[in-house]
Amino acid sequence: MAYTISSDCISCGACADSCPVACIDMGDEHYVIDAEQCIECGTCAENCPMDAISLGE
Repeated sequence: MAYTISSDCISCGACADSCPVACIDMGDEHYVIDAEQCIECGTCAENCPMDAISLGE
């Protein structure tokens, strides 16, 4: 179950910069996580200043 980024994202890039597998890219409105590449390490969530990242269902 991969992490997901909510609409609270302000597109600061902190998550993408911290991701060890580079699975986070800018989407149409905010950053998105490629669920197939996500290793569920939680580094992105720890670095998000908006708490916009959570473990998906």
